[in-house]
Amino acid sequence: MKTLSHEFVDLIPDILENDVVYVSIKHRTAIHKCVCGCGEEVVTPLSPAGWEVTFNGVSISLYPSIGNWNSQCQSHYFITNNKVEWARKWSAKRIAKKKIEDEKDRQDYYSKNDNNER
Repeated sequence: MKTLSHEFVDLIPDILENDVVYVSIKHRTAIHKCVCGCGEEVVTPLSPAGWEVTFNGVSISLYPSIGNWNSQCQSHYFITNNKVEWARKWSAKRIAKKKIEDEKDRQDYYSKNDNNER
């Protein structure tokens, strides 16, 4: 099982190292290079409509899974306690359905927050 390291940063570095997850609480994002080795940068916005990061004092976990549906590799994995857990490959139909669901969830979340601020 592949093990990653993590760094808490204010700003994401210009050059990302392999096998490092950079977490910026200030900018509510985590970013890393795809763990398959393709080199794609994977951005995971931290929010109730995106991903959540947990830190247990030693390691981090990102939830939900990371599906690189827009990348050629289409890797799908979890990062749990700094370890990569590979998930099942999804069909194109399932990926398309999930993209629609995720967009709807984001729109619902942000429209509720916009209404609460008024």
